[in-house]
Amino acid sequence: MAGQSADRALVERVRQGDRRAFDLLVLKYQGRIIKLVGRYVHDSSDAQDVAQEAFLKAYRALPRFRGDSAFYTWIYRIAINTAKNYLAAQSRRTPQGGFEQVDGELMERDSRFEDVATPEHNILRDEIKSTLTQAIVELPVDLRTAVTLRELDGMSYEEIAEAMECPIGTVRSRIFRAREAINRRLESLLD
Repeated sequence: MAGQSADRALVERVRQGDRRAFDLLVLKYQGRIIKLVGRYVHDSSDAQDVAQEAFLKAYRALPRFRGDSAFYTWIYRIAINTAKNYLAAQSRRTPQGGFEQVDGELMERDSRFEDVATPEHNILRDEIKSTLTQAIVELPVDLRTAVTLRELDGMSYEEIAEAMECPIGTVRSRIFRAREAINRRLESLLD
């Protein structure tokens, strides 16, 4: 709660004309926003550009920020929408190629995937990572967004519901369906 009240105070300072207060908000959240955008926009320099665009949109929209949600949730929503718009614009410009590898943090959380120095294990680990990456990439955007916000960012169901602008029940359903789809892809490898 202390972080939210500090954010509210900074937002008020920005509204009163203190641009440096917005710089503090950017410094506080830029790493997380770039990481979030990077899950959609796989080129790191493009992800930084999209994140910067999201912050610019937030700055311009700050007078309309009502404070119904935390600033962090609000900027997340803006960043996700900016990334989706970027991808839509890119798909209209160039033929869509393959996706690059998705962040492997999901793999790092499970002790079954710890390194054992055998060639067989290394091959299996790489195959599991590749399958997991492909399974996440192939999820519909709403499922992929929900599961990555939960599993990689550790957001609560309530925060995800605010960020995705949908009911909590829908978030739970999307996460369940995403996990189910990922598990189906990994089943044969983990047996």
